[in-house]
Amino acid sequence: LHTVEMRIAAAAFRNGVPALALSSAASRFSPVPRPAASHVPGPAPPALPGLRRGGVAPPSSRLSSSTAAPASPKLASSAAAPMEKQFVEFQSQLEESGSVRERIRAVVVEMEAAIRLMQSSALLLHQSLPVSEVLAKANVQVGVLKELFARLGEILRECPGQYYRYHGDWRSEAQTAVSLLAFLHWLETENLLMHREVEEKLGLDASEFGLDVEDYLIGLCFMSNELPRYVVNQVTAGDYDCPRKVLKFLTDLHASFRMLNLRNDFLRKKFDGMKYDVRRVEEVFYDVKIRGLSSNT
Repeated sequence: LHTVEMRIAAAAFRNGVPALALSSAASRFSPVPRPAASHVPGPAPPALPGLRRGGVAPPSSRLSSSTAAPASPKLASSAAAPMEKQFVEFQSQLEESGSVRERIRAVVVEMEAAIRLMQSSALLLHQSLPVSEVLAKANVQVGVLKELFARLGEILRECPGQYYRYHGDWRSEAQTAVSLLAFLHWLETENLLMHREVEEKLGLDASEFGLDVEDYLIGLCFMSNELPRYVVNQVTAGDYDCPRKVLKFLTDLHASFRMLNLRNDFLRKKFDGMKYDVRRVEEVFYDVKIRGLSSNT
């Protein structure tokens, strides 16, 4: 090959052939590269059962391999049995509690009616009716309330230890009853109706079904709210000594409440409002005194 190239180059030099043609001519005589030996694969390994060609499992086999076998019905039922039993017991307790509340509500509705009649009797005081007549009408409803609280106590005795669970169902009525009883008691004696005396009037037993202390205190605050109006009406009717009596009572009551360390709740808010009741009575007493209308100088 080298000799052939030199002869071609010499002939081209003699004949003046360009170098480009010389290179193309030489390339025609260059050896052709032999192709690399190809690898002949051996026999393919046997395919796994359930696999297609290419290693992809059919849909049925993939689904069966990805999903776990269902739990045994016996195991599922045994695991759910305690849960079902618990909620069955809850349902029984809720039904029993609902039945008790319905019975309590029936008694409370009658309490509300008796309390409204007592309130209407107490309002007659603002029309300058005799106190004895007002007390006679109100005491009739006190007897009705005593019977109703006795029925309420019988219901609660059937579920011992559940007093405060159902206490909210009659709490408002108990507070209003205390306020009316305390007001009527003051009209008769000019003294405070004690907690023990309220329980006696309503036929309550502290060991079984007594009067909650907060209900008693809130009832006294309600009674305090009624006294300023009573004072104004009494002065208008010519009783100029009433402001002095009420002011003394309210001042002592307010001072007694200040001995309590009350939380920031409804009772505390009602107690905070008592000072405004004292102030209103003080203003009426001041007006009566500077005009020389009070008998006690």
